[in-house]
Amino acid sequence: MIRKVAQDLMNYDATSETWRLFRIMAEFIEGFEVLSQVGEAVSIFGSARTPKSHKYYKMAEETAFLLSKEGYAIITGGGPGIMEAANKGAKKAKGTSVGLNIRLPMEQKPNPYTDLLIEFRYFFARKVMFAKYAKAFVVFPGGFGTIDELIEGLTLIQTERMSAFPVILVGKEYWSGLVNWMKNTLLKNKAIDKEDLNLFTVVNKSQDVVSVISDFYAEKRASLLDR
Repeated sequence: MIRKVAQDLMNYDATSETWRLFRIMAEFIEGFEVLSQVGEAVSIFGSARTPKSHKYYKMAEETAFLLSKEGYAIITGGGPGIMEAANKGAKKAKGTSVGLNIRLPMEQKPNPYTDLLIEFRYFFARKVMFAKYAKAFVVFPGGFGTIDELIEGLTLIQTERMSAFPVILVGKEYWSGLVNWMKNTLLKNKAIDKEDLNLFTVVNKSQDVVSVISDFYAEKRASLLDR
C-alpha cells in the first residue's frame, strides 16, 4: 500500500494542484519541526530596503540584541535590511537567530546572520510560522509586506484566533499617518472598536520595546497568580 502511494506521488505532475498540496504540507511540517525547538521567540519585521547606515537598521540590531539577552529567539524574514539587522543583533548577543526566507522571482538572498534558515515558497505558510511561535511582534518601518504582517497579526488577536501578545510599532514619526488613519477613518466610521487601538503600542527606543514585552508578561503572570 505504502509503495503504491509512493509510486503514485512520483507520477504526479509537479505543477498539478494535487502535488502543490504536498509541497504546502512539507513547508508546514518543516516549519513546525524546526521552530518548535527554538523556545520563546519574538518576530521582527521591517523593510528589506533599509540601508546599514539608517537609524532604523541600527535600532533593529540593538533591539534584537537586547531581546536576545532577555532569552528570546529572534525570528525574521531572513533577508536584507531590517531583517539582516535583527539577525545580526541576535547573533552578536549569542542568541538564537532564525530566518524564514521567501523564494521570490527576483530572488531574496538570505542574510549571513541566521543560525536557522527555513526556505518558503508560499507566503501564507511562512506567515503562520511568524505568528505561531512568537511572544511578540516588533514592527519597524517597512512597505506592503511589513504592513501585511502587521495587520494580519492584529486581525488574529482582534478576532481571538490567537492569544493576545504585544504588537509594537517602532518609529512614531513613521507610523503616525497609519495610526491617525485608524483613529480618524476606521474608528470614526465604526469599522473598528475603540478598544482595538489598544492592540498595539508605538515606541521610539529599543529599550522601550523590551519594557513593553516584559511588562506585558509580568502583568499576565500576576493575573494568573491572583486567580
